[in-house]
Amino acid sequence: MKRIHYSWVILSVVFFSIITAGIIRSSSGVFIVPFETDFGWERSTISFAFAISLFLYGISGPFLAALIERIGLKKMMVLATLTLLIGILLTFFMTEAWHLLLIWGIIIGVGSGLFLTVLSPYVANQWFVKRRGLALGILTASTATGQLILLPLLAIIVEDYSWRWAMGLILILSLLTLLLILVFMKNSPQEIGGLPYGQEKGPVATKVEQKGNPITVAFQILFEVAKVKAFWLLAASFFICGLSTSGLIGTHFISYCMGFGFTAVAAASMLSLMGVFDLIGTTFSGWLSDRFDNRWLLFWYYCLRGISLVFLPFALADGSYIFLVIFSVFYGLDWIATVPPTINIARQTFGIEKSVVVYGWIFAAHQLGAAVAASGAGLIYNVFNSYSWAFALAGMFCLLAGLFVIVLKKQPIIDVEADSYLPHRVNLEKN
Repeated sequence: MKRIHYSWVILSVVFFSIITAGIIRSSSGVFIVPFETDFGWERSTISFAFAISLFLYGISGPFLAALIERIGLKKMMVLATLTLLIGILLTFFMTEAWHLLLIWGIIIGVGSGLFLTVLSPYVANQWFVKRRGLALGILTASTATGQLILLPLLAIIVEDYSWRWAMGLILILSLLTLLLILVFMKNSPQEIGGLPYGQEKGPVATKVEQKGNPITVAFQILFEVAKVKAFWLLAASFFICGLSTSGLIGTHFISYCMGFGFTAVAAASMLSLMGVFDLIGTTFSGWLSDRFDNRWLLFWYYCLRGISLVFLPFALADGSYIFLVIFSVFYGLDWIATVPPTINIARQTFGIEKSVVVYGWIFAAHQLGAAVAASGAGLIYNVFNSYSWAFALAGMFCLLAGLFVIVLKKQPIIDVEADSYLPHRVNLEKN
């Protein structure tokens, strides 16, 4: 019987770790109304705390990518998980609005940063040569898998018991994640005397040792790639990606549905359904990104997402579960399908050595967009007592993102069966 390559063990541990971090982040939508009811805080205040979290975990990405090279992947994952555990434990003792801002805005925001930003491309680059796009698609889809399994369960626990019991379940998952990381996680194939999956012979790709301060390294790379138009086009499109996904749907979808008479459990079930189809769509997107022009993939992803968001207010106004299911399936297929093509374009444009930090900066734009949507939608709700304008505007912005990506310079399709550690990058000085 053929032995399973250890890269797939690493992928499984990282997959579960991202699920845990993802459910912590996406659970914010389940907790908005309970926090509002229990503590008497305004929805805009709660939304602002979650917006800080979205922004911080995004902006931390490039610095975390540089820091991994200094202290190692396993230690970084352990520290990030411990930070999340501290945030969850402190949640049980919060009583003031500023506690929410500190715990869910800062601690959980920073703790989730590694798992939800640069971890997927870093692991895919280090542990895979063949099937890299597929591995990236699987890891990217893992945030949706957390929603698939747990969001409806969390909503049921909140509805039947309290938000504290739901938080207890998240605490148990976080402890299990820490145990898996401590037992099975390795820093690189070199640590176990192996090669990345798909590399049958020859030396393991040399890692570039980051000897400088991680903050300095991250900014040096930013200043270098800021000269390239492709970086700004990817960042702008990803700003809109974040605005139209985790910032809006992830934070406000459940509350939006409840405003039309749907129960929290029903709305969370729709998010779960999105998770099912996002797992399919994003994994398939990773496979497609190895084989087709990534610009056109992104163009269609953004345009179809925009159409679905414009459709949502009409689906909810009709009060039909059928229309809501149609939206959830259609939107779910596209939720984070944009990530594999975006990472591929970044790797092909800027080279594999810098691509993780570059993607960290691009993802920072994603989370800035998410923060704008999380906070802005809360303000729109306070003014209009409805989220409809927020969702319609997000749909229109998605159509604009489609135009941003289609003007990118076409990149070569890399042979996934070859040693794709060879850098495919543009001359930054000429762009």
